[in-house]
Formats: sequence, C-alpha cells, structure tokens
Amino acid sequence: MQTITLADRTVPALGMGTWGLGEGSAAQRQQERASLQWGLDHGLTVIDTAEMYGDGAAETLVGQAIQGTPRDQLTLISKFYPWHATARKMRSALTASLKRLHTDYLDVYLLHWRGTTPLRETLAGLAELQQAGLIRAYGVSNFDVADLKEAAGLPGGSALVANEVLYNLAARGIEVDLLPYHRAHHLTTIGYSPFGSGNGQQIALPRPVQALAKAKGLSPWQLMLAWTLRTGQVLTIPKAASLAHMQANHAALAVTWTPAELAVLDHAFPAPTHKVPLAMI
Repeated sequence: MQTITLADRTVPALGMGTWGLGEGSAAQRQQERASLQWGLDHGLTVIDTAEMYGDGAAETLVGQAIQGTPRDQLTLISKFYPWHATARKMRSALTASLKRLHTDYLDVYLLHWRGTTPLRETLAGLAELQQAGLIRAYGVSNFDVADLKEAAGLPGGSALVANEVLYNLAARGIEVDLLPYHRAHHLTTIGYSPFGSGNGQQIALPRPVQALAKAKGLSPWQLMLAWTLRTGQVLTIPKAASLAHMQANHAALAVTWTPAELAVLDHAFPAPTHKVPLAMI
C-alpha cells in the first residue's frame, strides 16, 4: 500500500474523511460505520474528523467504528474551531472530542482555520496538550505559506507536523508554493475534498477525461482520487458513506499513470503558473 509520513509515523497515503457522517438516520449511520470498519480492516488506518462535523456527530460515529481496532494501529486526526483556539477553550474542546471518540489521546490535533486568537497563544496551548499526553502531535488546516512562516517564527511553531488544505484536479493552487514549502519544512500535506464535493459541487470532467477514466476502468471519482495520490506527497482523505464507495476508494490506491495519461489531465485542468489565493471549502 502506498504510504506517507505523518508525525514520524508511516501511514497509508489514503485516509478516511468524515465530513457529513453521523448526521443521517440510524440506518445511514449503521452503513457509515460499516464503511469505516471495512476501511480499517483493509489497512486504511488514518481517520480525519473534526468537532465541527455535525457538531460532534462524526466524532461520535468514529468512536463507535474504531472499537474493534487496537488503538496503536490507528491514526486519529481531529480539528478544533478557531474560536476554541485559546489554551483553556482548546482543552475543553479536546476533552469533548476525546469523549466522543472513546480514546485517551489524538494522534494529530489541527487548528481548523485561523481566527482572531493570536497564533502564539494557540501554539502555546497545543504544546501544553502535547506535553500532557493528550495529543501526540499538532498542526494546522487552511494555512497558506505566509501563515506557516508566521507560525515558524513563534514558540512551538517548529513542531507543526501537517497542514490540511483543499486539493483536487480543479484546485491545484497549492502546487505553486505551498507544496514546495511543505516539503522543505517536513510538513505533511493532508488534502481534503479530492472530488471537489465539499461545497456540493462535484468537479465536472470534460469528455477527454471521461474517456480516459473509461479506458482505465475507473469511475470519475476513482480517477480524481487516484490523481491526488499520483506523487506520493499527499495524504488524501475522501469521505465514503457506503461500503461500495469505500471499496472504490481503496481500489484507487492501485492506479498507475503514464506520462501521456497525466498529460490529458494537465490539459483539462492546467497546473497554475503563478501564486493564487489559497482555496477553501
């Protein structure tokens, strides 16, 4: 299985996202738990969640799904609101997340996006949680290069392990300067919304790309997901709300590309040639 390094651990390059999970009927939640459990059983041991997702509903679902998996085999990532970014509120938010997840610690804890709390204070709070053993490592989400440079100059900033950002065929802006910055500073890139569906608008694939997917025996979603995995430099976290979807995501790990195939995708979705504002959903 393709792997990547996160917080000094080797983990699968394909994780499991949970945005929108845990908010449906009992039958839907059962289906979602089964999907997560299938992923765990087949080596997808990274789960990304957040207190924001369903006001904790996703974390609750994850807590139920992971009960049969040894904790040391899991990599749990969660995120906290920017208005919980003070040391006191962060600890309260983490305590609630841990309770919902039925675990004593998180592997990685992320600031979901920047708010009004000074970054210095947030980093100090994260360092305290790490020292207390409540989190193994910490990072950020939706940070651009300027944000990361600011963090690097503050106490605790050098300990950041990851930055979670939007990345898909239609949102390639991070390739210009953010991905190179991550590589240079040993930050893991966690890519969310590989299908571009976080805002309800799936990426429209032009006919040549649809033809390429068909020729490779892939669904449009598998093609988009496999593309995000092509360099081995992104931990991508698609959501799968059904067993069939999870199995399809897992199969994307085996996809390989020829230069000609990648050229088709680059023609349809050109890489940016200059700095663009960081896209967010």
